[in-house]
Amino acid sequence: MGIGPSTKETSLHHFRDPLVDVLGSDNDIDFQGIILVGTPQDNNEKYLVGQRAAQWAEALRSDGVILSSDGWGNSHVDYANTMEELGIRNIPVVGVTFQGTQAEFVVKNKYMDTIVDINKSEKGIETEVVGENNLDLMDARKAVALLKLKIRKAKR
Repeated sequence: MGIGPSTKETSLHHFRDPLVDVLGSDNDIDFQGIILVGTPQDNNEKYLVGQRAAQWAEALRSDGVILSSDGWGNSHVDYANTMEELGIRNIPVVGVTFQGTQAEFVVKNKYMDTIVDINKSEKGIETEVVGENNLDLMDARKAVALLKLKIRKAKR
């Protein structure tokens, strides 16, 4: 498994990232920034990057996190671990990733209860259309709305 052309984000997408636009323009959100984390090959390093990202969010006293991944398959090992590390720290998390018709994540945990699937193809698979299965404005709005609900619930 890996990332195909349809799940790769173009440079222009990064310059005009819908999630950043929605978070940055929402008056209810104190948008703290973006943490970029790579996808290591070694499993120990996969767990380390998730722990470090969660520790960083905890140190910033983040009310919640949207965790986005532009990969799938083996990349979801790091993704699941980071969601778990955030959950263990009681930081509400909403995931945004390509899932499609894949029946299950490679690994999963109880903190992966809110995932926005960025699949756009009718068959639910990666395609040969560059950027077809990317996060768009509607995905971003949905992720932010879900995160607001989770934060509200956590503060009760």
